[in-house]
Amino acid sequence: MSLSNQRITAVDTLRGLTILFMIIVNNPGSGTHIYAPLSHAEWNGITPTDYIFPTFLFIVGISIVLSLGKRLESKSKAELTKHVFIRAVKIYLVGTFLWLWYDFDFSEIRWAGVLQRIAWVYLACSILYLYTSKKQQWLIGISILTAYLLLMCFIPVPGIGAPDLLIPEKNWAHFIDRMYLPGVMWQGTWDPEGILSTFPAIVTGMIGMWVGYELKTSVSLDKRMIRLTMIAAVLFILGDFTQYIFPLNKNLWSTSFTLLVGGISTLILIVCMYLCDVMEQHKRLRFANYFGANAIFAYVLSSLLRVIFYEDVIWGIMPNTSFVSSLGSLGISLQFASLLYALFYTFIIWIPTYYLFKKNFFIKI
Repeated sequence: MSLSNQRITAVDTLRGLTILFMIIVNNPGSGTHIYAPLSHAEWNGITPTDYIFPTFLFIVGISIVLSLGKRLESKSKAELTKHVFIRAVKIYLVGTFLWLWYDFDFSEIRWAGVLQRIAWVYLACSILYLYTSKKQQWLIGISILTAYLLLMCFIPVPGIGAPDLLIPEKNWAHFIDRMYLPGVMWQGTWDPEGILSTFPAIVTGMIGMWVGYELKTSVSLDKRMIRLTMIAAVLFILGDFTQYIFPLNKNLWSTSFTLLVGGISTLILIVCMYLCDVMEQHKRLRFANYFGANAIFAYVLSSLLRVIFYEDVIWGIMPNTSFVSSLGSLGISLQFASLLYALFYTFIIWIPTYYLFKKNFFIKI
């Protein structure tokens, strides 16, 4: 296997693992009895579950460097810009469609969301890759995180005064969402995938781009892994330092959160590279590649099939509720029963991704 293919295998493995855990986390058997390790931090703080979505955006950045870099050899920047824009619009519209599914109540439309944020990050990072230099990208990324920290921590919020990062309603992200974000918001008056927090999320994708540049270098695998370890260490240090100014917070995608999770994502990628490239265990991890090869499809399918496995529309009962309560009556903890149902549902999604992978069929949005 060529070194280029090994790199792609490691990235696909990490992408697949990320989608796998996104599906597990997003689809517990019971929303009121979530298996504790799969819970998000309610506000300030961080849990392992909070790493998952940022890691996917990190991979988006890596993939931009690997894929667009190759396409630039045969296509113009104008052609690629058109392709990027169309794909971003498709991803955004699919995300909006999933919110409307299955009753299509347009009065309850949510314009922000997971796929919508992926679309914005993909679009912004792709444009930066095509039209700016590495140095300019560094400056833009640092400027965004610095400006975001200063705004969120020190600039008075209209009608509120000094920001209070202990209270969700007393910060600039909440103010801008409440004033300018139309439609339904996840938290009523603000959205964790809202307007302002999308900017540091773009930097998460940019961190992935910088890692992607390292993956494309011609130095040995050992040297690349050492360089990536150094990048991870710097991100850890900066994230730890800035958390005392701007606390770790996924909902706000705080500066410290962006840096720390960037380091964590880089470290996880190093582990995948070690397993796939050094230990040559990529075949043992192929179950993850089934998800990674059709990542957006798997995520979309997990949302569409909820009408069968989480609603009473088809069966007259809610299968997830019946499953959890039945196991609970046998003495199994409701939290563990909720986890088992999430794993069962993830297996359901795995079946078509496995079939598509075996048929060498890849759905591109």
